[in-house]
Amino acid sequence: MRAFALPEAGAGPAVTDAPAPQPEAGEVLVRVQASSVNGFDLAVSAGYLAGMMEHRYPVVLGKDFAGTVEAIGEGVTRFAVGQSVFGVVTKAHLGEGGLGELTTVAEAIGITTWPEGLEPATAGALGLAGTAALDSLSAAAVQNGETVLISGATGGVGAIAIQYAVASGARVIATARPGQEEAFVRDLGAQEAVDHTGDVSAQVRALAPEGVDVVLHFAGDGVALAGLLSDQGRIVSLLAPVEHPNAHQVMATPTAETLDRLAADVVAGRLRLPVGAAFSLEEAPAAFAAFAGGTLGKIAVSLG
Repeated sequence: MRAFALPEAGAGPAVTDAPAPQPEAGEVLVRVQASSVNGFDLAVSAGYLAGMMEHRYPVVLGKDFAGTVEAIGEGVTRFAVGQSVFGVVTKAHLGEGGLGELTTVAEAIGITTWPEGLEPATAGALGLAGTAALDSLSAAAVQNGETVLISGATGGVGAIAIQYAVASGARVIATARPGQEEAFVRDLGAQEAVDHTGDVSAQVRALAPEGVDVVLHFAGDGVALAGLLSDQGRIVSLLAPVEHPNAHQVMATPTAETLDRLAADVVAGRLRLPVGAAFSLEEAPAAFAAFAGGTLGKIAVSLG
């Protein structure tokens, strides 16, 4: 099968032929139609996780997937061959990823039915970013009337978090440069924007002199951002742990319930997943370069 993979330890990623995976007990084999690029994928491709997670080479990159069930392993009961599914590849090791024509996913976590009305590019880019946003907001317990600062607001996670925070009744301050970035976050519902290339602290203090109630830390200096909290404020981070009495670190957990909610919200028009650029599998190197360059929203990859 064709895949965007790390062929061996120390090698960079390339579009190549890789062995087709086979489903083990409790796993589903998916023929992938669409995927996307996430920050996790860039970290793996750069070798940052080489000493942290087992790598089974060739390591096919990509966490997100949307496609059709090709085969099922022993004991699988939730899915059948031919069924449309989407989700996130979640395994204790790295090897099978969404940026390959076939991938295997555990039935128990990271996969659900792909509903009608969810476009392929959206289905293939929604899982990880959407889960990270929802899990972060859940940890923050955002309340109506609170002020929420979202740092890293122009990426896929931030774009989704803006919409859910606004829907909860919060006032959202989003980090975005003037111009296209600011227009992007305001279109998603953010009431205020601060330029992350300038003095973020001074800009936020001008908008919230007593501090913000919640910081969603998807980018930037967590320590500096924690300093912008009110006395009872809390910070939720997807990145490194932040030293603060009300700090929470989140690891996205794509349960079927979370994936179903995300899909239902998109289909119903309650949530938009902005796709800033789309590439084919053969163009995966360019997709990774575009992500590193800071494309607004998500970057989609089509596999068929």
